[in-house]
Amino acid sequence: MCEITNISAYRFAVLTELKPLRERLSRICEAGGLKGTILLSTEGVNLFVAGAREAVDGLVAEIRQMPGLEDLAPKVSVSEEQPFTRMLVRIKKEIIAFGVEGIAPGVRTSPKLAARELKQWLDEGREVTLLDTRNDYEVRLGTFRGAVDLGIGHFRDFPQAAREKLPEAMKAQPVVMFCTGGIRCEKAGPLLEREGFSEVYQLDGGILKYFEECGGAHYDGECFVFDQRVGVDPALRETETAQCFVCQTPLRAEEQGDARYVSGVSCPYCFRSEEERVRESITAREVRMRVLALPLPGSTPYDNKRPFLVPAEDDGQTILETLCRIFPHRSREVWGKLCESGRLLRRGGDAVGADHRVKAAERYELLQPGIVEPPVNAEIRILHEDEAIVVVNKPAPLPTHPSGRFNKNTLQFFLAAAYEPQRPRPAHRIDANTSGVMVWTRSRHFANLVQPQFEAGTVEKVYVVRVQGHPADDEFLCEAPIGEDPGPLGSRVVDLENGRPARTAFRVLRRAADGTSLLEARPLTGRTNQIRVHLWHLGMPVCGDPAYLPGSALGAAMTLAPGDPPLCLHASEVVFTHPLTRQRVRFSAPAPGWVE
Repeated sequence: MCEITNISAYRFAVLTELKPLRERLSRICEAGGLKGTILLSTEGVNLFVAGAREAVDGLVAEIRQMPGLEDLAPKVSVSEEQPFTRMLVRIKKEIIAFGVEGIAPGVRTSPKLAARELKQWLDEGREVTLLDTRNDYEVRLGTFRGAVDLGIGHFRDFPQAAREKLPEAMKAQPVVMFCTGGIRCEKAGPLLEREGFSEVYQLDGGILKYFEECGGAHYDGECFVFDQRVGVDPALRETETAQCFVCQTPLRAEEQGDARYVSGVSCPYCFRSEEERVRESITAREVRMRVLALPLPGSTPYDNKRPFLVPAEDDGQTILETLCRIFPHRSREVWGKLCESGRLLRRGGDAVGADHRVKAAERYELLQPGIVEPPVNAEIRILHEDEAIVVVNKPAPLPTHPSGRFNKNTLQFFLAAAYEPQRPRPAHRIDANTSGVMVWTRSRHFANLVQPQFEAGTVEKVYVVRVQGHPADDEFLCEAPIGEDPGPLGSRVVDLENGRPARTAFRVLRRAADGTSLLEARPLTGRTNQIRVHLWHLGMPVCGDPAYLPGSALGAAMTLAPGDPPLCLHASEVVFTHPLTRQRVRFSAPAPGWVE
């Protein structure tokens, strides 16, 4: 097996005409079968290259012909296998990212201290501070005994860390800084001098040159290298150290034997339990929704198109007749004016008039220009997520899905943004003014497994509600049927003759001195506004309800504004069968302030 020659080198020098230089070096590397990385900048060159010795020597000879790079001195080591997978020649702003203006190592840098001289100083016990300028994961693999480690994650963090972590007294002491090959110290040294350090040296050639000339004296461990070898020992031989694919941390043999190390997945340093991963995912989604709410998505005027489908029974009717039948909450006069205004469109096509004949299953759109939606409470919290479901604590007021004046300012819109490209589907409905626990599914398949449970009444739902008045009994049941036809603003009322069966069980939790009571409500059926309608029917309307008022009166509004007194109805708990585990699961939402 042929040995692979590995070189690493850098040189700060003023370079020009970088594009032709990049092309020339790319051709040389390709012809020689070399692999690795060469960084070119107006401040110099930085390279890590491996291949056949003859090809490597040819590349170095070519680079040395460039003005300012004549004395380029690569560090050389050998390996049995090629440590790089491809060859890259790139032009960068800096050959080592630092981000501090005015630091120009090609013009001036701190004095260099030879490896043998540093060893002599350490052998003699001379008072000197060793400063490691490398990243924390490199230091973890090995460093000089007693060296100061700033704990940085990237060299760009060095300036701030040096200012904040190095003590003032250290400025009067001799400081010898070091890194892998010396390149980072070329910039770190002048920075420390600018900060007032009086005697700063940089280890010439870095740790690798020290290993080459002095072995492992005064050094514990290995040296991290930026290629597939990961680590080399003081004899510059490749070690068995691996590197985590996820967090880039170098891993010794004992760390590779840890149960938390799974190649390409995790290691002891980045491992997260399933619970931790879920919490991180939830936090990221909540942040995304908070950003989306600043400002609220529906607060900026926009044109909205509301689609609708022609029912089979309206085949051949005029579009005006169809609209009046399927949307009876608007008068014929209103629909006629909308048709005349050109705001009724074929799906993706032209406007149609009131006399236009429709066909069953055709799709049309109602254009709503310059829409500005009312404000809502967007403080959405995710209680649980897994691959099948999402459980949220819905704030109020916030509509669940588009309807009436709301399209973007809805829980559905926010969750779609948080879970894109998925579009979570509600497994049940909660009024805009009602807060609390709500279940969503992450696909149509899971919706088909969860939604029928709500429809069949096999889901246990528990609410807390504050009402006006004191019930006579501690526990009571309301079975008044509720009408199907919506009244003004979509409200429902008790209809003793034609209503659908509805049952709600109530239990008194507390009777307050202010004349209100806190109840537990368990809806045993699922009718629109069921809890509110039943309590209103019993003469104990829900506190803060804008629709079902005291004295059997109906209000003029359905949805509250964020600053209004809240509707005191909160979905506190839900129990159902999980679509994956087939086990009963229970989720609860923290009680709002009005409960106390």
